[in-house]
Amino acid sequence: MTFDPGLLTLKEDSVNHPLAFLPSNLRKPLFITFLISTIILSIVMQVMDKPLNLPRGIISFEFASTSQNASRIVNSWTEQARIHAAFSLGIDFLYMPVYSLALGLGILLAAGKHSGKMKFLSALAGWAAAGAPLFDAVENFALWRILTGEAQSAYPGIAAICASIKFGLIILGATYALTAWLLPRRVPA
Repeated sequence: MTFDPGLLTLKEDSVNHPLAFLPSNLRKPLFITFLISTIILSIVMQVMDKPLNLPRGIISFEFASTSQNASRIVNSWTEQARIHAAFSLGIDFLYMPVYSLALGLGILLAAGKHSGKMKFLSALAGWAAAGAPLFDAVENFALWRILTGEAQSAYPGIAAICASIKFGLIILGATYALTAWLLPRRVPA
């Protein structure tokens, strides 16, 4: 048996953006729709975070990391705050595809200005945007379990790891989209 390092090499045309199937004329209107929806849901979630009395709202809960921190947070909440936290987790399941599509479409639109390696990187960034909600869903499941009485478990650590990966993927996608958008056009005429 021999090892072929060429099998591990990704070629520039071997990966497509997950939303590349969308017709070009629909990309910008869909982006604007999902961007506005993301902003609206972000505002709703900020309002839902107020009763939680945490420095960074629900994000502080996501990064509790340990059973002790998670228990301290949940035990500090009133019944109303727990309801707000549960509602916030529920809204997040709507938020996941919305922010993912806004980010993915933003990446796709920015990639339209480029070719070659930048186009290839757009596909990878697009898949990062598509992967973020998967980690978000696992994180929310863990947070729900903590909220319903299982703080003394591995769930706080799972939530923190998934939140870290989720935010990393979102930052990766947003960084690519902004960079590609700001760079001069590099598409052959």
